Amino acid sequence: MITIPYLTALTTYFSYGLLFAFGQFRDFFRKIFDWWKASNLQGYAPICLGLEDFYIRRLYLRIQDCFGRPICSPPDAWFDVVERVSNDNNKTLKRTTKVSRCLNLGSYNYLGFAASDEYCTPRVIESLKKFSASTCSSRVDGGTTSIHTELEECVANFVGKPAAIVTGMGYVTNSAILPVLIGKGGLIISDSLNHNSIVNGARGSGATIRVFQHNTPSHLEKVLREHIAEGQPRTHRPWKKIIVIVEGIYSMEGELCQLPEIVAICKKYKAYVYLDEAHSIGAVGKTGRGVCELLGVDTADVDIMMGTFTKSFGSCGGYIAGSKELIEFLKYTCPAHLYATSISPPAAQQIISAIKVILGEDGSSRGAQKLARIRENSNFFRSELQKMGFEVLGDNDSPVMPIMLYNPAKIPAFSRECLKQNVAVVIVGFPATPLLLARARICISAAHSREDLNKALEVISRVGDVVGIKYFPAEPKKQQLEENRVKLE
Repeated sequence: MITIPYLTALTTYFSYGLLFAFGQFRDFFRKIFDWWKASNLQGYAPICLGLEDFYIRRLYLRIQDCFGRPICSPPDAWFDVVERVSNDNNKTLKRTTKVSRCLNLGSYNYLGFAASDEYCTPRVIESLKKFSASTCSSRVDGGTTSIHTELEECVANFVGKPAAIVTGMGYVTNSAILPVLIGKGGLIISDSLNHNSIVNGARGSGATIRVFQHNTPSHLEKVLREHIAEGQPRTHRPWKKIIVIVEGIYSMEGELCQLPEIVAICKKYKAYVYLDEAHSIGAVGKTGRGVCELLGVDTADVDIMMGTFTKSFGSCGGYIAGSKELIEFLKYTCPAHLYATSISPPAAQQIISAIKVILGEDGSSRGAQKLARIRENSNFFRSELQKMGFEVLGDNDSPVMPIMLYNPAKIPAFSRECLKQNVAVVIVGFPATPLLLARARICISAAHSREDLNKALEVISRVGDVVGIKYFPAEPKKQQLEENRVKLE
């Protein structure tokens, strides 16, 4: 739970209130002027209406240059960012021919596989020549190749489950699978900070949805106990099925799930566990097998394991791993398998090759070195940020580390100042986070050298001083401590 300082909360509310008031003032005059203009949509309701449209026009467009920055190189430790200009106060942005070489602190390239790799890339090129870029078909028609079969076997073995099914998009894995797993008469209990793909999948299922306080097993048990006792709404019949959904690493908090405690509670109340490992699979654990390996949880105790290939494997798509009966059922019922085009063969080959490198099946120790480096880099960077006085969320070993910004004026200021000094960061605000909890999300990679991280820390420290986001006192440096000792002596 994030505790916002009183003064910070007050100034943040005031800033948003000011933006809202001026936005409403401008909209009032806009309506007056638009009343005199002829319209070709007489009788139609406005296609864009409501607070979402207001937020986009009056708040988001002011800082849209901080989002969607185009790149023109692989998302490695350093990449090329295309510069853009606006001649209409940020309403539209035009690309220029200028390119800035920036340190990449925004991509999910946790293990460095997104760039050219000595083992993966030649095999991906070979698969492109053999199978082409797309199957142009769904899995149940002509979209299953030998690579797809090998990939599903490889993923199942890697995560420690009997079988797996893969889809072409990570977001769809959650949003399309959940409505198949549970429906009316079922109960979904979801962590309050679960990803939007889980939220939409749960809503589309027709099941009753309840949330528990983020990463709080005691509250999960309370919610489970209450709803099992009450039963279904109106009829009070027993629930047909109960699924508890959590994430391995929460993408906006960088926190590890309290999986052992949650699994124990679900066993006690006979609820299924659905674990989303989008940000944890490949990135944490001694051999990269995710939070189950890291926290010592038997994969047999997790009923449905979900993950994506976009983070640690340098590819695209997602997977569901579970029992053979579950996967067979999904192959007959899941719309992402029945109707969507299957994952691209070169993308599938990239995943297979990356897993082989991680496991050392390429004949080298590069996989183990990458896992050690991502852990060392993440813990070093988090520790240094905290010493500087930044408010950093998350746990050790997590490659995701949010730096709290809070105030809306500090969101674009932090992003733009970092970019000026050739450091590319991702900033996140409402609606991806609660209104008061805007942040910069740093993603660390095994591809980053210690020199890269030191440069990033120097830039972030300078920008933090300028923007005013060091909410805690900085720890004194070793040199200062030694000088103080000398003076005392």
